[in-house]
Amino acid sequence: MTEKDVLNPLQEKLNSLPAQPGVYLFKDRAGTILYVGKAKNLRNRVRSYFQKSRSEDPKQQAMLRRVADLETILVDSEVEAVMLEANLIKQHRPRYNVVLRDDKSYPYIRITNEPFPRVFVTRRLVNDGSRYLGPYTDVKHLRHIMKALRKIFPIRSCKYFIDEQVIASKKIKVCLDYHIKRCQGPCEGLVSPEAYQQMIRQVERFLKGKTRELVQELEERMKQAAEQLNFEEAARLRDQITLIEQFQFSNQRVVQTDFEDRDVLALAWEDEDACTAVFKIRDGKVIARQHFYLSGVEEKSEAEILTQFLKQFYLKADSYPRQVLLPMDPDEEKALLEQWLGGLAGHRVEIVVPRIGEKKKLVDLCQKNARFLLDELLLHKLKRRDRLPLNVRELQKALDLPVPPRRIEAFDISNIQGKDAVASMVCFVDGRPKKSEYRIFKIRSKTTPDDFAMMREAVHRRYRRLLEEKKPLPDLILIDGGKGQLNSALAALQALGIENQPIVGLAKRLEEIYRPGVSEPQTLPRRNPGLRLLQHVRDESHRFALMHFRKQHKKSTLKSPLDEVPGIGPARKAHLLKTFGSLKKIQQASLEELISRGKLPRPVAQNLIQYFSEKANQPPAA
Repeated sequence: MTEKDVLNPLQEKLNSLPAQPGVYLFKDRAGTILYVGKAKNLRNRVRSYFQKSRSEDPKQQAMLRRVADLETILVDSEVEAVMLEANLIKQHRPRYNVVLRDDKSYPYIRITNEPFPRVFVTRRLVNDGSRYLGPYTDVKHLRHIMKALRKIFPIRSCKYFIDEQVIASKKIKVCLDYHIKRCQGPCEGLVSPEAYQQMIRQVERFLKGKTRELVQELEERMKQAAEQLNFEEAARLRDQITLIEQFQFSNQRVVQTDFEDRDVLALAWEDEDACTAVFKIRDGKVIARQHFYLSGVEEKSEAEILTQFLKQFYLKADSYPRQVLLPMDPDEEKALLEQWLGGLAGHRVEIVVPRIGEKKKLVDLCQKNARFLLDELLLHKLKRRDRLPLNVRELQKALDLPVPPRRIEAFDISNIQGKDAVASMVCFVDGRPKKSEYRIFKIRSKTTPDDFAMMREAVHRRYRRLLEEKKPLPDLILIDGGKGQLNSALAALQALGIENQPIVGLAKRLEEIYRPGVSEPQTLPRRNPGLRLLQHVRDESHRFALMHFRKQHKKSTLKSPLDEVPGIGPARKAHLLKTFGSLKKIQQASLEELISRGKLPRPVAQNLIQYFSEKANQPPAA
């Protein structure tokens, strides 16, 4: 598709764009959202993509070649545009935006919306009024937090919905947790909803790292209980304070003595992978270390990646700090992001890029963590790329192949008595289908039943193309069929000068494997992983061929001789058949009838009469 072809459908929308803040969405022909962006001035920003002097960014140019439609959403301010942009990216995860990878799989701590709330870990977010804290990227640390939480606070662990009616019905009895002082017994009304909710507020502050205020409140209540001679309650509060302080000492290192709430963010990226690390500092202590992997970072600058991460990370955060420490200014949008974050937090949020001192050391430490985590990811990907699946290893062993069959290409033929014949080619990489590499060949050489010739044509066309494009051949070619189909494929390879190419045929009846130069077929045990892989590949090639054959056959069955007449399209064809009743009556109609009743222009009516005349004069087929 040329640039001109892209611009024509969009030109009217581009000309009518308003000079107002908003969000723009680029879409392809199928309506899939390719990119979401925000702009202070939609007209200037969107039109800049299609200027001759636009960026030479290869990724941006690839996106623009696919753009077929544009949608814009107007907002009142640039801050609202930032919010809407972040929401749309999170919702649609466009191909050409920087996106948090797999963010839906991270666990959260959920505080339910009930008279006596429950507190538990979940990966499923339900919009029912519950509060969610997280996400937590370190599951081991999360388990440690939950263990300490249940030790410090007597939160109920049952899954019942408890309200006044349930308590009055007396259907639920206290469990062992109550007797060992791990629950306050709300199921029997042994604690009021107000007192329980007060404890839940303490839980929330504990989880958010606001332990200094929490300890001060508990100490005040302990003194009051002691003054009222309620020594048992005072002792309980004393033990609770001790447990909180022990948790702080063992898990939270003091890094700032001003007790300011801060988040420290840093980024490491390489090619198509990026990782951001986040240190959450509350009351001067690091209470959480999080990390997130990003996709869609190719050809992006560090500042742009960091800006996009900030928008998505803080879109629905459980708490907002007074300061955000970064290794660099975020993409020339610092003031706008501070305004947006302040609106979300309800207080001023300052973005700081420290140059010296303790804050700079924190950013550097965060940067080291991000780099370490990214290196781990790249190493894991490298190992995964090098690791051979069991079925691939077993197939190499069973067929005595020189290299592991990491890439398998399989062929199958589908036709009815030679008509509407198609050949399929499916591709498996490391034992998994790679559907972007599937191909269909409409058979040209044969209209009579000859599966061998059809197989020869499909194999020849496929590998002639690979040789022309200087692309590598597959590790194994699989032919659906027995010795005849295999020999046809071999003949096609020999005609192209391809030798020593691993190729086998798999016959359906007894699942026999035919190999070149071996007279007897090879059989493998039914449970052999290598045989199962071959069966999976063969069945997929058959499914793909049959699907396209049915489409082709349906198309040819519904085809009418009228389709071959110049000037007659679907609408005129439908009108003629409705008016005259059949193709035979159309053929018998005069020129004037075709013009008057058939509503055809004279040249088209003449074309139609000439077509029927030529058909009638053709000699019968031998």
